[in-house]
Amino acid sequence: MRKTLLAEFTVLPGNEERVAELVEDYAVRVREEPGNLAFEVYTKEAAPRSYWIFEVYTDEAAFRTHLAAPYGPPFNAALQPLIEERESALTFLSPLAR
Repeated sequence: MRKTLLAEFTVLPGNEERVAELVEDYAVRVREEPGNLAFEVYTKEAAPRSYWIFEVYTDEAAFRTHLAAPYGPPFNAALQPLIEERESALTFLSPLAR
């Protein structure tokens, strides 16, 4: 079963360019992971400092592999002081059952 989630955070004023660079670089690496199906980065039109990152992995094992990637901790360490929250808020999603 696919693992789908939404990661959300808000950039502190003045850090917009640096966060965009960090996220773009990170996105390239995540999209290269064998189990990654989507890593789509969005900002809210009405609040461009608010990021939504939509992620899809082939299954739980692929998501766990993503979490263990060596470039994840440095990305999170660089991002943390640049955002309002202590860390990204993760919302796990399930497809609508029919």
